[in-house]
Amino acid sequence: MNGFKNELENNILAFWIDKMQDTEHGGFYGQIDGNNALHSEANKGAILNARILWTFSSAYRILKKKEYLDMAQRAFDYITAYFLDREYGGVYWELDYKGNPVSTKKQTYVQGFMLYGFSEFYRATGNKQALELAKEFFYLIEKCHDDKLGGYLEAYTQDWKPIEDMRLSDKDANEKKTMNTHLHVLEPYTNLWRVWDNEQLKAAQKRLIGIFTERILDKKTNHLNLFFDEEWNVKSTAISYGHDIEASWLLFEAADVLGDRDLLAEIKNISLDIADAASEGLQAEGSMIYEKDGNHIDGDRHWWVQAESVVGYMYAYKNSKDIAYKEKAARIWNYIRNQIVDQENGEWYWSRKEDGTINQKDDKAGFWKCPYHNGRMCMEMIEHFDLK
Repeated sequence: MNGFKNELENNILAFWIDKMQDTEHGGFYGQIDGNNALHSEANKGAILNARILWTFSSAYRILKKKEYLDMAQRAFDYITAYFLDREYGGVYWELDYKGNPVSTKKQTYVQGFMLYGFSEFYRATGNKQALELAKEFFYLIEKCHDDKLGGYLEAYTQDWKPIEDMRLSDKDANEKKTMNTHLHVLEPYTNLWRVWDNEQLKAAQKRLIGIFTERILDKKTNHLNLFFDEEWNVKSTAISYGHDIEASWLLFEAADVLGDRDLLAEIKNISLDIADAASEGLQAEGSMIYEKDGNHIDGDRHWWVQAESVVGYMYAYKNSKDIAYKEKAARIWNYIRNQIVDQENGEWYWSRKEDGTINQKDDKAGFWKCPYHNGRMCMEMIEHFDLK
């Protein structure tokens, strides 16, 4: 397995540097569609901007190239100038192309991604404002914690009141607690712990890991349940193979940074069980399909699912020494290079459809299509597995 550094620098990061900087209104454009057309007046999403901040901060931390620092700084400056809600705290969900808020709801999920970006920018640069913002967002997210029943509530109005529509996107169930939000609170808490030794953070991280093992994980199947009501009753039968494999390594990482040997040993075994369950989604050519709900199978090969599968199986290999996991990762990486990377226009396609054709309906870059999953895959391979 090789080519990760080349893919990261000459395809993924180069695409965002060359094609996504909004030189007129600041920050980054909101969309390049699946036909590679730029929409310069598309709205700008907080998820996209937080993930750009994380990606280029991490790239600068690992590779020390000034152009990556410049991009990270650009993202940080735009977020702090336009996305921060200076009256009520947190960040807005969506802005127009000029930087005016168009959706002011507060999704716990995106507050987590901003924390992720701020903490990584601090790791990369030592910027004190970034660390203070990361701490501020930690305390903000902790206010979303359900002290009675556990876990984090999904969404609020701008001023942090209850909200009727809690969904991240149209395809999600409108429930008060979700696996996805908990996963992307766990992930930034892991990163914040690397730079901030704080007992409340440590307790919150341990509690979150417990939520996964006791509430979210289906102990019969080792898949993750996706949607829950306030009392943790399961409200979905769907299996998300991408989230399974992503969670398998993020859970291990979360336990690993805490330095608790007993907890780490427990989570290492659970992580391998989840990776094995995710393998039900692997296909003959090496790819991973999206999800299954009852008899309905969504056979699209999404870009982010393939990227997370490479990382997840490499962690499974590291933790088990079973070469079969590494072989799975290698086959998926081969599939990515041959089927998901856009060799002509740069970056990755959103997905290949089940019939093998390219999905051009969904974005090349946009509200949800960011350099984070594929960029992080490359950086994980470079930094933790010494695969250039």
